[in-house]
Amino acid sequence: MRIKAEWDKLNEVIMHRPGTEITYAMFAPKAFLFERSFNYNKAINEHKNLENILKENGVKTHLLSDLIVKTADNSNDFRRKLEKKVLSLIHFYGTKESMEIANNDLIKNIDYIDSESLFQALILELSIDLKEYVSGIEYPTVYSNIPLANLYFMRDQQAISNGALIGNMRMNQRKKETDITSFVFKEIFNENIQKIEDGYFEGGDFMPAKDFALIGMGNRTNEQGALSAIKSGVINFDEIALVYNPIYNFMKNEDLMVNMHLDTYFNIPADGIAITSIELSKIAKVKVYSKRNDGYDYSNEMTLYDYLKNKDYNIIDLGISEQLSYSSNFLTVSNNKIIAIDSGKVIKKLLKENIFDKETKSRILKDIDIKNNKLFPENKGIKDYGIDFIKIDLSELTGGYGGAHCMTSAINRI
Repeated sequence: MRIKAEWDKLNEVIMHRPGTEITYAMFAPKAFLFERSFNYNKAINEHKNLENILKENGVKTHLLSDLIVKTADNSNDFRRKLEKKVLSLIHFYGTKESMEIANNDLIKNIDYIDSESLFQALILELSIDLKEYVSGIEYPTVYSNIPLANLYFMRDQQAISNGALIGNMRMNQRKKETDITSFVFKEIFNENIQKIEDGYFEGGDFMPAKDFALIGMGNRTNEQGALSAIKSGVINFDEIALVYNPIYNFMKNEDLMVNMHLDTYFNIPADGIAITSIELSKIAKVKVYSKRNDGYDYSNEMTLYDYLKNKDYNIIDLGISEQLSYSSNFLTVSNNKIIAIDSGKVIKKLLKENIFDKETKSRILKDIDIKNNKLFPENKGIKDYGIDFIKIDLSELTGGYGGAHCMTSAINRI
């Protein structure tokens, strides 16, 4: 697994098709870190379309469930490891006797449970309460400890550079996702993985750019985690810039899509070109670390905007209407070619559903008017720099707070 630059040709990704686990988030979106509820059937079709577009562009695409289920069906060794992992996750509650009987039955029967059910157990993490009885028969109450509703955002659990760096996710709702991805990287891809132990680090904050890399810091990745990533050796560049993810001056500093991860306001479609909100990039502070022998030393500080200009980067500006509709969360498939969200459709949906407060809504409407409804990827900057794009409808799936970039774990670029 190796990725040196975000614009290098994408040739292999992992995706996770949303399943039963996101049902919980439909009924309590905020509690599961979603922006809003959405139509599940439409979302699945959007996800399938994204997968098909990737395949049409020569990208080897793995579905997480297929990786685990097919490997378990074809490898007894992996199947035993999967069974052991599932056994460690299933919990029974009740009397000492009832728990012991249920647990022994599970151990005895697990060989007969199909691999797909074992996979579902991984992401639902079932608990079965046997405390209640009716006529001497145990009456189960079933819980799902932490259903991994955000798992379809496969970018965030790790960063891929010179191997796989498994993150440490900040939100309790997502912490156990890395248990699954690290299991897959180690046991299926035979990858020597490293894990972030100190601080918080998430893959959506990592952006490689050949000679340098950016690591965002904010609501999810903190400075301690970013520095741990630098020290890991997996992320190896001449220079690494730690970026304090910004927020618009008129907004409160909340856990918003505007600054959740670096890729919520910044991305790279081609060598020497960045797509970002100039307004936010002029607010974002950067600490620069330069490579010295076997480590990195602090160098200097500036804004993200000045840092990019010092690197001779051209910048395509995103207005607030585009940035808040996930425009920067596109996926670069090769130098100068991206899979881009239909931002116009997304922003109309968000406005219709009254997602924004009065001040934000007013600024969005003004921005749309200024742009004459020509939003990313059909805006002026994309045309001026000749960026080739495939526009895709992800207006339902983005309800979970992310686009094509977040939904794909890129594991190889060449």
